[in-house]
Amino acid sequence: MFFDFFLFCTMLLSKKRENELIIELKKGSAKAYEQIFSEYYNWLCNYVFQLCDDRSLAEDIVQEVIIKFWEKRKTIIITTSLKSYLFKCCHNQFLQHLKSKKIKFDRLDQVKWDVIYESNVDNSIKEKKEEKLYSLINQLPLRCRQVFIQHKLHKRKYKEIAEDMDISIKTVENQMSKALHFLRKNAIIATILGTFY
Repeated sequence: MFFDFFLFCTMLLSKKRENELIIELKKGSAKAYEQIFSEYYNWLCNYVFQLCDDRSLAEDIVQEVIIKFWEKRKTIIITTSLKSYLFKCCHNQFLQHLKSKKIKFDRLDQVKWDVIYESNVDNSIKEKKEEKLYSLINQLPLRCRQVFIQHKLHKRKYKEIAEDMDISIKTVENQMSKALHFLRKNAIIATILGTFY
């Protein structure tokens, strides 16, 4: 149970940290830029490598994106996660590279890139939904939250939860009922909760 709660708190902190990095970056913090670079560079290179099958070209494209990101830091508006934003920039830079080199590609290449793009976008959307869910779970009272995390995320039975928390099974049922009622009330995540019911 502690591990799940720790993981949940870590996800919330990482989103907060990402927002703080963006704010610091816009102020011109080289340290924030270095942190962003070290956290995302390898991931972005691996993504572009999937597109072009050329490690050197992938690194060049990612470096161009990262440099442009620094140069335009004051005017950048990020409406998704930083990871999604950088991913989209690299994708566009790769397509721009093909156009500038007048490299011809066939329909099969386009399908491959679309599949790679969609799989990464799907992951980004999933991350956003999970973030909303964790944000709502964090609003639950402590005992309610603990019961919900143990039962729905850790797949533990009411009896096990009751024994671990030194409470009655009826209390576990009541806390679970309160948690589900609260989460169902929030239409924003109704589709996300489908995975837990």
